[in-house]
Amino acid sequence: MVEDGLQISGEAEMMDYRPSQRSELDIDMPVRQKGKRRGKKKTACGESSSSMMDAHLVDDSDEDFWYQSLGSRLGLCGSGFCGLRLQVLQCLCVSSIKTCGDLVAHPVEWSDPSRKKIQYHYKEHDFNISISWMPFLVKTGILDPSLGHPFDLYLDEFDDTWSNQTAHFHYVIISAGHWFFHPSYFHLQHRLHGCLYCPEPDSNNITHLTPAFAYRRAFRTAFRATGYKTFVRTFAPSHFEGGAWDKGGNCLRTRPFTRNERSLDEKALEFYTIQLEELGIARTQNRGKRFVLFDTTKPMVLRPDGHLSIYGHFPGAKLVMPNDCVHWCLPGPIDAWSDFLQEPLKREVVHK
Repeated sequence: MVEDGLQISGEAEMMDYRPSQRSELDIDMPVRQKGKRRGKKKTACGESSSSMMDAHLVDDSDEDFWYQSLGSRLGLCGSGFCGLRLQVLQCLCVSSIKTCGDLVAHPVEWSDPSRKKIQYHYKEHDFNISISWMPFLVKTGILDPSLGHPFDLYLDEFDDTWSNQTAHFHYVIISAGHWFFHPSYFHLQHRLHGCLYCPEPDSNNITHLTPAFAYRRAFRTAFRATGYKTFVRTFAPSHFEGGAWDKGGNCLRTRPFTRNERSLDEKALEFYTIQLEELGIARTQNRGKRFVLFDTTKPMVLRPDGHLSIYGHFPGAKLVMPNDCVHWCLPGPIDAWSDFLQEPLKREVVHK
């Protein structure tokens, strides 16, 4: 089907937003944006035509960011994309202060030894940004791919890295995605329930399941753990071409796709649909909490030119690693995420 100019593979009803899934506070990142345009930038990823994409959502200067965030605590919870969003937000903070004519603020930084929890406190504005690295959103065992065995995911248990902090945040942005394709054991009700890509054969003792099984249950658990106001950032698809990630696939395009040039693949569509469905369930079952859809899937599927490709490590590093068509360059397409995040923040100020 075609949804707002984006061709989506699969059944039409899978992309229909039923009333329980949509809210007047939801925000879709437009596929194109009039007004602000960015010229080509030379980055570590090569030359990128980083034009921002045609809705009049961001029509004020960056100083609005501070007026909307004054006295607020913002939590970013999820995978490595949280770190990228944190860097973008920090750049927005600096540019906002310069716009206001003040001195550039230097936030107070705190982190745990593992750097899985990082906090930045802007004292001048009583504003806090926190990041919690928890790529599965739920309780896990040791997450070290170098150990060579599947991860342990406890799909119905909260991750204490962030769940015991959500009450302190005014806003929480959660996201998760590509880590769910890693080999894993799935635990439910304190028992091994199944696995993904595990070495054991399918039997009465263990059932081989899909990434979607874990993805759905992880979001369902995470929604129970969140605080009052939660933004759900939707799945950002990868752009491997010419092969899978471990079969020489790469992302060498230097221009975005046009509106109808690219379809969501089956796995990305499945994850995206799960997020919409679980969001609708959460809105029904978690009374007293507010959930806002922050839809980045539709514009990001059009940006194959924004990935790291072969530049996912320092120049000269002698590493043998797959091409990176999952993570994003900075500067790059995800700069727009924070621009558009300002719109629901404005709406929240009005709602208050």
